[in-house]
Amino acid sequence: MNRRYGIVKSKAAYLTPYFLWIALFVIAPMALILYQSFFSITGHFTFANYEEYLSSSVYLKMTFNSIWYALIITVLALAISYPTAYLINQLKNKQLWLLLIILPTWINLLLKTYAFIGLFSQNGSVNDFLRFVGLGSHQILFTDASFIFVATYIEIPFMILPIFNSLDELNPSLINASRDLGASNWQTFRRVIVPLTMPGVKAGFQAVFIPSLSLFMITRLIGGNRVITLGTAIEEHFLVTQNWGMGSTIGIILILAMFVVMFLTRDRKNRGGQIR
Repeated sequence: MNRRYGIVKSKAAYLTPYFLWIALFVIAPMALILYQSFFSITGHFTFANYEEYLSSSVYLKMTFNSIWYALIITVLALAISYPTAYLINQLKNKQLWLLLIILPTWINLLLKTYAFIGLFSQNGSVNDFLRFVGLGSHQILFTDASFIFVATYIEIPFMILPIFNSLDELNPSLINASRDLGASNWQTFRRVIVPLTMPGVKAGFQAVFIPSLSLFMITRLIGGNRVITLGTAIEEHFLVTQNWGMGSTIGIILILAMFVVMFLTRDRKNRGGQIR
């Protein structure tokens, strides 16, 4: 009895800092945002912020744009990351190659964004190359394409890592069994490897889609305010219009969207692959 009590007490001691961290830096900020969302710019309690958000075509369009751009960024990141993770997993020094892909995440996001501004500007390296090959200079910066390109580049490592981990943990005997049963390489990949690595794909989807919903710095510096998202609206309300209530309301909407995405991409019971 005393031993069991000691184990419980030891676990509680280890979990206490974790729960304190969650309470102070997750639950408390979310509670403050929820509280602030019910106040107008004049400091009066109101439901008008939510009414305005749900009835305004501007905010609804921002919501659609945010979801649309986040989906494009996530799909492009997935299309690049899965083959890359699969290829790296086949290499001899796969941990080294994975480290080289993760290294750019150690660089400050603002520095990477300014680096792309230099590359895509009228006198940047990309336009210098286009002029060299006779295609002339083009307006690359401040376009939707440049915004999507930069956002995808920044998010790719966060998609590759969970997919690589799923591929790395895959039992080779399952792949060998599939081939012994007569499945081709494509059938093995489609019916065995992909289903068994779906948890990694879902984790990567969460890691990319959720942050992409609230991008604002890249939309400012790369998109040149042509790309308007909910993240941009939050920045405007908190730093420009000082309407913290409306900014908090949009923040609550993003939090709800985060929970919806996490629910839809939750890891269900894996039944494995099948061969037909």
